[in-house]
Amino acid sequence: MHVNMTDRPRGPALLLLAAVPPMVEMGALVGLRFFAAQPLAPQATAVWPYDSYHDLRWLLVYHNSWETFALGLVVAVVVRGVLSAGLTALAWPDELDRPSWRWLVRRNLEVAGIAILIISPWAAISVAFSAVALSWYLFASVVPMLLIAPFLQRAGVVQHWWRGLPSVGLLGWSVLNFLVLTLASAVIVSVPGWSRVIVAGLAGVVNGLLWRRTVRAAVRHEPTRLVRVPVAPIAIVVTMVAAVGAPPLIGLASGTTGAWTPPFLKRPLPEKVPYAVVVLAGFESSWDGQPPVDPRVERFSYAGLDASGRPLAYRPEDTHRSLDSSAALLDAQVDALHRRTGRPVALAGESEGALVIRTYLDKLPGGPVAAAMLFSPLIWPGRAYYPPPWHEGWGLVAGWELRAIAAVTNLVKEVDTGPDELFIRSVIAEAPFYRNRILCPVPGVRMIAFLPLIGAAEAPPGEYTRVPVVEVPALHGGLLGRGDVYEQAVAFLAGEPVDQPLRVYEVVQRLSAAWQAPPLVLDVNPIWSAGREGDPALSGRICEAR
Repeated sequence: MHVNMTDRPRGPALLLLAAVPPMVEMGALVGLRFFAAQPLAPQATAVWPYDSYHDLRWLLVYHNSWETFALGLVVAVVVRGVLSAGLTALAWPDELDRPSWRWLVRRNLEVAGIAILIISPWAAISVAFSAVALSWYLFASVVPMLLIAPFLQRAGVVQHWWRGLPSVGLLGWSVLNFLVLTLASAVIVSVPGWSRVIVAGLAGVVNGLLWRRTVRAAVRHEPTRLVRVPVAPIAIVVTMVAAVGAPPLIGLASGTTGAWTPPFLKRPLPEKVPYAVVVLAGFESSWDGQPPVDPRVERFSYAGLDASGRPLAYRPEDTHRSLDSSAALLDAQVDALHRRTGRPVALAGESEGALVIRTYLDKLPGGPVAAAMLFSPLIWPGRAYYPPPWHEGWGLVAGWELRAIAAVTNLVKEVDTGPDELFIRSVIAEAPFYRNRILCPVPGVRMIAFLPLIGAAEAPPGEYTRVPVVEVPALHGGLLGRGDVYEQAVAFLAGEPVDQPLRVYEVVQRLSAAWQAPPLVLDVNPIWSAGREGDPALSGRICEAR
């Protein structure tokens, strides 16, 4: 059954329906002072699949049992299906008869269910990003949305949506919606208070205009290429399978894996440097025991010290230990190096190594460490939670999804990894500290952070550092291996003032805010709520007590 709608003006109703949900969500978030989640609000009426991605990230973070997840899933599918049906009906081209309301609701409920299934692995990877704050996970979770968007936008509109390639117009409108949502998030975190509700409403109005364009492009386009091929199911399957391949690629791209010999290990320290130096590599690095060129420099060993107090060679799996355990090993190595050289000690750590340093400075203060350099530190890790296996708690289903993905990826990896690694669990367990104090000053210790520009995508909107920073156009990991960065590090160790922020860093930080999962508020989780730390997710500020 088709209904003729040409005599009913629907433009204002479409824009109103598209604007109200983002404004309501933003109003609630502003009222709750939930700063870090506010950039998500414009996605409440985005075109497929950004709307379902919005819903699923909220659900994967904010459920604490199988029952609440199931209930939330049903509510999300029903609300999304009915809302999308309404937007589709109002966006239907005036010159064409549209399907009946019953058909649109049924079809969009089906699409909502399909979208949840397709997007779920990537939304789970987004939760993994929130736990470890590694930008590669953020990019890996967002890119598939761009790939499958043109296919899903046809699904709620036409009968045989799975056949043939979508039009260039559909691709263009879906990319434009992505850019609009990205820009809207940057504006939201740049304007004060309740004015963000207006920005969210304006973004919703643009969503409405894009619904009109995408529905028109979908309903008027007859596939001319691969018309008999089920292209959409193939693209969807490929996208879901890619979720399995993402973690190994992230591991290759993000860390100091394998052999690692930065200039600190290959060159003698200049005489102007008064310190002995311990250099810490990142996750899944390894070391064959070859000592550095300068006897004043030691490589940190995740395997500990031998009987003579020298660091032992270690394997990639040795880096999987908890941060407290690694900090205890660092304490022993710092003391041994200090006794051997008689010098104050400086620490230089990359990625996981930076977190080990920060844990050591918090848990074992008062030692001989006088300077600390953090290279590619994780920014605001511990934003999400999932309980250990066979326990209930916030993020329960997300944890099992991540375990399922890890189980498959481990089939093709030499060293098994997963969401319950002791390193990752230690970050999650101590989330109030790591979320709040990674880049905070430590009394009696000179500190500096070397931040890759790509790492700006890791940082939620708001304050991220209170120590001097050198921000470098680079990817995560590998900063310690760059000659120009080494020269700046030596200058810092020699007592020179070093501070080189990039203005574009905060721009990237704000533009990425739309695609992060909402943080789990510290007070919500009983495991975290008794701590003394403030919550940057609410205040947008770090280094503050509760």
